[in-house]
Amino acid sequence: MPATSTKYLAIYLNDHLAGSTGGLELVKRAAGEHEGTALGSFLTELRDDIAEDRQVLDDLMDQLGVGHDKAKVAVAWAAEKAGRLKLNGEIRGRSPLTPLIELETLSMGIEGKRLLWLALGEVEDLPLPKERLAELVVRAEHQREGVEYHRRAAARQALN
Repeated sequence: MPATSTKYLAIYLNDHLAGSTGGLELVKRAAGEHEGTALGSFLTELRDDIAEDRQVLDDLMDQLGVGHDKAKVAVAWAAEKAGRLKLNGEIRGRSPLTPLIELETLSMGIEGKRLLWLALGEVEDLPLPKERLAELVVRAEHQREGVEYHRRAAARQALN
């Protein structure tokens, strides 16, 4: 792989690692806040899936010799924490909009992850087999379907 390709691949992978950090922090928090509900059970499973997907990315980066951009990961972690301060129509605590916005954010992140796996399928000589990438794409599609089911329920509750 040419040095310029490696350079841009490293940047791309680190961007996705940072995104997965923010998504994982968000789903961890949301799963805890909805514990004991159907949404909480779904988010707990999703949290585990996202953690596994992040590990696949982390392992791939290690196999490629791509170092982790700790600053990007730290910024993503901090951005998720700062995102909790957004105006949600309530002075204190959560509002009915909170789960809707959380689920929409997760949906966008999962779509980004799906696009990552598709893009990596175009990379020559990647140590991750094409079949595994195809499985990860399907997995992301299933994750989005689950998020969409709960997002629509959250929209009905928040907006009606």
